[in-house]
This record gives sequence, structure tokens and C-alpha cells, in this order.
Amino acid sequence: MNSGISIGKGILWVLVWLGFMFIYTALDIVIWRKIALNYSRILNIITVALSMGVFFVLLERKENFKFNLLANVSIQGIVIAICCSILFYFLLDKGLDPIFESIFPSSKENYQQTIQSIISSPIVSLIDFCIFAPILEEFLMRGFILNGLSVNYGIIVALLISSILFALLHFNIAQIFPSFICGIILGLIYLYTGSILSCIFAHMGYNLISYIMIILPIYNK
Repeated sequence: MNSGISIGKGILWVLVWLGFMFIYTALDIVIWRKIALNYSRILNIITVALSMGVFFVLLERKENFKFNLLANVSIQGIVIAICCSILFYFLLDKGLDPIFESIFPSSKENYQQTIQSIISSPIVSLIDFCIFAPILEEFLMRGFILNGLSVNYGIIVALLISSILFALLHFNIAQIFPSFICGIILGLIYLYTGSILSCIFAHMGYNLISYIMIILPIYNK
């Protein structure tokens, strides 16, 4: 995609994905948990995968967006991604997240629900948090929105808007500022390397470290 996009169009596509999220969440609650409780998480992750596929097809056809996963891949970009994934863990999980969770106690309850979800379905959660979410969010936020907005509004505005939208996509009030900071850093990775794969690896790496830190104490008991 070489043409720019408006801020309104960026917001519109975030809303479109939120619509998909609403649909697969509703299907999980209303149908999968009713007809096949023991397999509901598996059915839900299949629905998420299908939703991502349809969303990507729409984005490609409506906006002529090209999913150039391997564009500008370099060793330097991969090293930056690995370093940033470690940085995210200490900056967010050990730094900002505890501060904002103390300010917004209700978010801590949501975090506990997330932990219980991971414990109950570790493999499905691994696929969801560490593979699907980073791929979807990086293509949408960095590959499409940051890239497109930078053409019409410049790098600074595009970086700020894409990071704000990325933060709002996480729905948790305590995670808004940490997610915004994360979005800024991921955006800078994309702008510096030109590689969406580096952003995906950084995002995946951070989520994987967080996932492992949740799982390890449980299985070491």
C-alpha cells in the first residue's frame, strides 16, 4: 500500500476488527459454551482464526493492502525485536503495569481472569496471545495504520495516532498508558527497520515471556 489513509479510515478499520471481536466473543458465550463446553476454547480459537482471515481479505481487497511479511527482514531487525521483547517485559510487566493496577484495582481482577484462562487452556492461550494477537495487531496498527497515516500526516502524528488506537484496542483502563508506550516503541521499530516481521517478533517475544512467567510457577508447584 503506497497511498495514504485518513485518521477516520484508520479508526474505521479498528472498529471493523472490534466488530469481528464482538462476533467471535458472542459466538463463544452464546453457542460454543452451551453446546460443547469442553471444546469451547478450541472452537473459539478456530473462530478467531477465521475472523482474522476474513478481516485480512477485506483489508486487502478494499484498501489494496499488501501483506509483505518478509519485506526488509534483516538480522539487525531481528536482534532489535528480541531486545525490545525483553525490554517490554521489564518496562511493562515489572514497571508500569503494577503501578496502574494499584491505581485501578478492577483491572487486577481482569488480569486474574486472564491467568485462569491461560491455566485452563494453556495451548489455546499460547496460540491466541503469542501468535494470533501479535500478527493481527502488527499488520493492522503498524503495517496499515502507521504506514498509511505517515503518508498524509507525517511520522509523528501517525506514530501517536496508531499508538493511541493500539492502546484503546486492549480495553483495560490500566493497560492504556503501558500499551501506548508499547505502541510507540513498536512503531519506532517499524519506522527504523521497515520490517513488519520485526514488529511481530518483538510483540510475540514479549507476550511469550509474559506467558511463560505466568505458566512456570504453576507447573513448578
